[in-house]
Amino acid sequence: MGMTLAEKILTRASSREYVKPGEYVTANIDLAMAHEGFGAAYLGLLGAGISKVWNPDKTVILLDHAAPAPNVRYAGVHKMIREAVKKLGIKNFYDEKAGVCHQVLVEKGHVLPGMLIVGTDSHTTTYGALTAAGTGIGFTEMAYVLATGKLWFRVPETIKFEISGKLPYNVMSKDVILKLLGEYSAEAAQYKSIEFTGSLSKELSVSSRMTMSNMALEMGAKFGFFETDKKIVDYLKNKTREPIQNLKADKDAEYEKIYEKDVTQLEPQVAEPYTVDNVKPVTEVEGIPVNQALLGSCTNGRVEDLRVAAKILDGKKVHPDTRLIVIPASTEVYWEALKEGIIETIIEAEGIICNPSCGACFGSHMGLLAAGEVCIASINRNFRGRMGDSESKVYLASPATVAASAVEGKIADPRKY
Repeated sequence: MGMTLAEKILTRASSREYVKPGEYVTANIDLAMAHEGFGAAYLGLLGAGISKVWNPDKTVILLDHAAPAPNVRYAGVHKMIREAVKKLGIKNFYDEKAGVCHQVLVEKGHVLPGMLIVGTDSHTTTYGALTAAGTGIGFTEMAYVLATGKLWFRVPETIKFEISGKLPYNVMSKDVILKLLGEYSAEAAQYKSIEFTGSLSKELSVSSRMTMSNMALEMGAKFGFFETDKKIVDYLKNKTREPIQNLKADKDAEYEKIYEKDVTQLEPQVAEPYTVDNVKPVTEVEGIPVNQALLGSCTNGRVEDLRVAAKILDGKKVHPDTRLIVIPASTEVYWEALKEGIIETIIEAEGIICNPSCGACFGSHMGLLAAGEVCIASINRNFRGRMGDSESKVYLASPATVAASAVEGKIADPRKY
């Protein structure tokens, strides 16, 4: 019997001949990632009398959720983490200047097809864009992983989304995943693995795939995969010296459900407050005034996203009643956007450029909303209070829709630009 991607990776990681959905396995972890949550995991290790990690070379630590430190508490956490990584011999440490964890891990070559990766961030599913099994875990679980290099998993059932067609002008992969969320709900894949296949999936760039794998978590998914292809191999070949395996699901693999979706006529999509699956076409919500437009995050802060926004902003000004905040996902993205003139275009349009971090998306210290304010954002969540006051509102949309809305000062259809 054939295996899905999740089954193949968990079979290999648990040293089994095969696994099947519903089974529980103890798997060897290939990579452990932690952001500021490493502080709590480290204290857990110390509390258990453990003074080393199972494999420093398979551990990556970053500071991104509150960087630079916005208050004394976070300054203390950062100080503790900087001291801890030295004591533990963890060389893969990226201080606050590097950027958002999921972008940094991918662009630095830490993520390869077939790996089993755990992280102290729910959107670790992002790594499925490179055919890696990435999933978020809690701080206590991370302490256990750091001590042992192992963790138990329930083998998930797999749902396949076969996506076909060509995306219309200024419609992006963010619109595709929002459409799927709106149609199938945020509960559609609770503790399931998702595989994105079909002709469109093969056409998408690695950056666009990262957007969809990132938001697979918003459907409840444990993993969110794309199969390995030439685009993935070409993306990785200059980032690693390790062999890159060509990993695909077996043709006779069994799926819990298979959904087919043609996106040829897809409109830009917008998720209204306060849930990610409260989705409507932009034509049904355009005209709603916005106080702030946010472009960035681990979902849509890559060069591809900034480039699309810059084309819309070129020669225009942000509406006087709206703030446009742009946060590149990493320093590497920032540099490339600078070289292309993207940053200059955004600044000329009177957008505000912030340092690479999770700040505004996470609501930790930048771009916070006051009561009654409205933001349209390219981030992954619009829960109540996510970006500030509990009486503020966040609408989720693609970078193109965010940029068009910033220009008009209201939710706008980017296809006119």
